[in-house]
Amino acid sequence: MYGPVDFERKHGMETESIKSAPSEHSSKSKRSRAHSHRSAHRSHSHKNIRNHKIGEDNMAPFQTAVTVDETRDGQEIIEVQILPQDDNWGENTTAVTGNTSDQSGSVEEVSLWPSDPESGIGFACSRYLGTVLTAVLSVIAFISPITMLILPKLGFFPSLGASLSAAEQAELLSCAAECKGLLVSLCFKLILLSTGAWAVFIRKSRATLPSIFMFRAIVLLLVFICTFTYWLFYVVQITEGARESATGEENLEYRALVAYASSLTDTLLFIHYLAVILIEIRHLQPSYYVKVVRSPDGESRAYAIGQLSIQRAAVWILDKYYTEFSIYNPYLERIPVSKSRKPTSSFKYYEVDGVNNSTLQEHDYERRVKKRRARLITAAEEAFTHIKRLNHEPEKNIIVPAVPMDAHEAAQAVFPSLARALQKYLRVTRQQPRHTVESILQHLAQCLSHDLSPRAFLERFLQPSPVLQNEKEQKEVQTWSLICDELLSRPLRPGCVFQLRQNDISLLCTVHNLPHFNVTEEVIDPANNRFVLRLNSETSV
Repeated sequence: MYGPVDFERKHGMETESIKSAPSEHSSKSKRSRAHSHRSAHRSHSHKNIRNHKIGEDNMAPFQTAVTVDETRDGQEIIEVQILPQDDNWGENTTAVTGNTSDQSGSVEEVSLWPSDPESGIGFACSRYLGTVLTAVLSVIAFISPITMLILPKLGFFPSLGASLSAAEQAELLSCAAECKGLLVSLCFKLILLSTGAWAVFIRKSRATLPSIFMFRAIVLLLVFICTFTYWLFYVVQITEGARESATGEENLEYRALVAYASSLTDTLLFIHYLAVILIEIRHLQPSYYVKVVRSPDGESRAYAIGQLSIQRAAVWILDKYYTEFSIYNPYLERIPVSKSRKPTSSFKYYEVDGVNNSTLQEHDYERRVKKRRARLITAAEEAFTHIKRLNHEPEKNIIVPAVPMDAHEAAQAVFPSLARALQKYLRVTRQQPRHTVESILQHLAQCLSHDLSPRAFLERFLQPSPVLQNEKEQKEVQTWSLICDELLSRPLRPGCVFQLRQNDISLLCTVHNLPHFNVTEEVIDPANNRFVLRLNSETSV
């Protein structure tokens, strides 16, 4: 949440004594240089300033006033003053300043800026090009055995058996019992191949990687080489069969074409098996552990990871980050101080007893959070007691007939009784920017419609994890920058360090080797499992 920023400049009074014309010219040149220095500083000091809320009773975002004082020697002193703002629920105040900086732009210029890279044509091409290419090549390879069997039946090769009569051509394309057995086997193989490909590879792409996925590229290359080679030999075999038929030699039988198509299906099944091993199974065995540290709050996790490339490991870590890390709250970087503890003078105090003031502030903040949490739980439990699901059976204890309400109306009815306690808790834990009244009412209505308990309703506010619980993070596309000194398609190795960045958040990932565990067996003699009780006068036994 940002507050309006007011820039005020207070220039110190300068007394000049004019004695001669050269001194006047010198003073004018000095003032012009000082003015140019202030103009340059003004063009670079026009920035957005984030501020945190201070105080327990007034935790709304604060405004800041920046004052720049210029001394006699041309140096500037910047002072930041926090101005209180009205405490409104979930209200965001935005101030638009004039174009006083050479880095700013007008509203008309904003429309000329490039669009979001996540919705551009280039991103769509890079996201779906690999999937479309894989799907096209897989479909061509799958229908190739079927096409090889259908083309001779359709008369696509008129030179095949041209010297034969119609009866001889029909006998040549006939399929005997052995040929029919090959056809049945071919059909089952194609069914297994299609089912395996659907179960393993027909899925939505999880990530758009900057480099080529090496194992997937190898599999696609094998599929292309296999399909192209089989079609090449198929055409050559048909051509040779037509020549033999023209010269009166042995003709090409249809059974041989069925066996040839069945051989192609077997090869595709083996390639599918290799793809499952390389892409889906190889990385399941843990080989390293990666330490992930989030900046700026310093939260960390450690995970066991398999043999992956750097870019695939980054995607794997992002899955863990969004499902296991807590929500990063930039408003909690500084512990809020209550109004009663604000310093009232400019003197600096020292603790002679060795007690750190920051530690006292941390304990006081934790005490206030626990107090607000307890009051919120009590208020929620009391509010939920006023709601009861209406059954079809008449209630004997109800004297005044109750007006039936839906879940949303019931949520609106009980929300005022817990709104104040919830607002104070969200204020002290700096969660106001994440929750609006509408989202809270919707969540409360959902909990009431499913007969959830008050603790289940408060879970969203009391538990800060996972990251995907934050509504601002629930986007279709999350863009992260991967920084590494090595090629991203290379596999992980011990000592590898890479970083993931998104706006103000960065994840530093360090890869270490898992140790080799030497587990030995030790046999305990049953005679050593006997015990003797020693009595002593000093013992109570």
